[in-house]
Order: sequence, then C-alpha cells, then structure tokens
Amino acid sequence: MKGFLSGRYISQGTYKSFQPEPINRKWQIEDMELQSLLSKADRQLGRLDMYSEYIPNIDLYISMHVTKEATKSSKIEGTRTNIEDVLLDIEDVSLEKRDDWEEVQNYVNALNNAILSLKDLPLSTRLIKQAHKTLLHGVRGEHKQPGEFRKSQNWIGGASLSDAVFIPPVHTSVNELMGDLEKFAHNNDIFLPDLLKIALIHYQFETIHPFLDGNGRVGRLLIPLYLVEKGILKKPVLYLSDYFERNRMLYYDNLSTVREKNNITQWFKFFLVGIIETSKNAIETFDNILKLKKKVELQVQDLGSRAPAALKVIENLYGRPLIGSARVGEVTGLSSPSVYKLIADLENLGILKEITGGKRKKIYVFDEYLKLF
Repeated sequence: MKGFLSGRYISQGTYKSFQPEPINRKWQIEDMELQSLLSKADRQLGRLDMYSEYIPNIDLYISMHVTKEATKSSKIEGTRTNIEDVLLDIEDVSLEKRDDWEEVQNYVNALNNAILSLKDLPLSTRLIKQAHKTLLHGVRGEHKQPGEFRKSQNWIGGASLSDAVFIPPVHTSVNELMGDLEKFAHNNDIFLPDLLKIALIHYQFETIHPFLDGNGRVGRLLIPLYLVEKGILKKPVLYLSDYFERNRMLYYDNLSTVREKNNITQWFKFFLVGIIETSKNAIETFDNILKLKKKVELQVQDLGSRAPAALKVIENLYGRPLIGSARVGEVTGLSSPSVYKLIADLENLGILKEITGGKRKKIYVFDEYLKLF
C-alpha cells in the first residue's frame, strides 16, 4: 500500500505506547500479487455464498459453524474447552470446565445477537460495545468494564507495562480512533475492496485494543459482521478463528510487522489466504453435509413406520448434534418405551453413538456429522 504509515511510539514516562495513524483516508494498491489473491478470495466467497443460498435449513448448520468459531476464537485466548463440551448442557459439564464453557457460550450469544442487531444498527461502536457486554457477562472479565471502552492503559504480553510485548494507545485517544474506524467502515467515497477494508479494520481494532479484556474475540467477530452487513455474504458462514488459531504465531507476527515495519501488504496477503482456505473448507463441509443428509435419509427408510420420527430427531441434530432421551421425546412426542426403541434403532444404524459411558443420564452424539466440524 503506497505511503502506508502504521503509527508511532510515544513516550509516556516509564513506557512507550503505540499511537496508530487514522485509517479513514484514501488508499492505493500497487502490489499485483495482492490483487491476484483478492480475485481468488472474491471467487471463493462467491461460491460459499451460493452454497449458503441453496442449502435448505441453512440456519441449522450455521449454528454449528458459530459453535466451532466460538470454540476456536476462545481457544486463542486460552480457554481449554472443545466443541463437544460446548454442546453439552451446563449440568453435564465438569466443574473445572464450566468457566470456559460459559465464556464460549457468551461468544455464541454475542455473535448471534450482533448478527440480529445488524437489521437495525450499522456496524458501529454502539454495536461493538453491545457485543462486548454480552461477551463478558458473568464470566472472568465481568469486572473489566463490559460494554465500555477502557479508561486506563492496557498491554499485551508480559506481567506489567515494563515487560509488555505491545502497549496500545493511551485510553484518552480510544474514542477518537474508534470513531475514525467506524467512519472508515462506512465511507463510500473511499475506494478499497471490502476484503482489504475488513482486513484493515481488524488490524486497526487489535492495535487500538479499546477494551480491558475480550479484544481478540471482538476483533475476530467483526469479520463475519462486516461481510454480512456489506452483502458480501447473505448468511454468516465464514469464520477465520480456526485459520488464525492454526497459524497463531504467523497471525501475531503479521500484526506486529505492520506496526514495526509499516508492512500492511503482508498482513493483507495472510488475511486473504485465510479467506481463500476457510471458504474452501466451508464449501467442502457443506458439500459433505449434503452427502451425509442424503445417506442418512436412505438409512432411516429401513425403519418403516418409525422413519418420520427418526427424521425429526436427525433434523434436530443438525443444529446441535448431542441429544438425550428426554429431548428425543420432546422432538417426537413418543412415549418413553418408544423413545428408547428409536434411540436403539439409530444406534444400530450408526447414526447415534452413546458417549457417557453407560451413565444413568445417557447422551448420544451424531458422530459422523460432528466430525465434519
């Protein structure tokens, strides 16, 4: 990017904070490799958007994508839960994992609520604060000003300011910088391809680090929100946290390289490769879901008169692939003996698999489906 300056370090007495340059200005792209990657990313996103448009009951499968995203995004921040744990009810989660479980559930709620809010609110500081408030509600960061921009200095890495890896701008400049970011997101007079725009917004948000806690998760949440708001995706089906988590050191290194060397182009390339890879993976997942759906529907036909009830259970499992006998009863309206018979049928077909080791309150997983995520 021609003439890009990330910002400068400013002495605050005992430490130096980084003051980013505003981003709401004109940009010029000169790197041909970047333009080639941009073209590939646009094509893959177009294919993914087409899939999301033609798959019936897409919202069921999106809920699993959101669960995976929440798990991966929270894992980057140090939670030690996996997707199977997240799908459990809280009473079925071991005590040592409940804090992590609640943090991931908050992320799911923050993302879902923010997507719904886009109908009435633009992607704005107000919406970002709402998402942050949901994210920290009742969990370990609940005392760190949920829903409010910070009023003190924070830092990244290290035990204190004196040994921090990175020190974001002083709190007195946060409102101005976030206002600039919001204006940039909606400035139609500035031509910059949307994928580069959200890449730059994500970088700038992480550099501003406007909250005392939860900045990484909120920053990653901005990506699907922006793509949906701009109409690039009709549904929120693209999430980059898995890519960032698998390439965690590259993710941090590329963000640091922007600040240290004014090299925004390398960050853009890393981001676009993530869009391309993640879109391809999501397309493959949707394709495999359709194949699995067809296969399972054929299997269930062997159950004769119990097939309609079995299909109701399976449809429910696409949104949450863990189930107990009580839920099977709710979904089908069957009596307890018929519920247990149906579960046994679905186990024999290899559709359900018992995962609680014979406990009284048995839980079953739609294993083949869960593995796709």
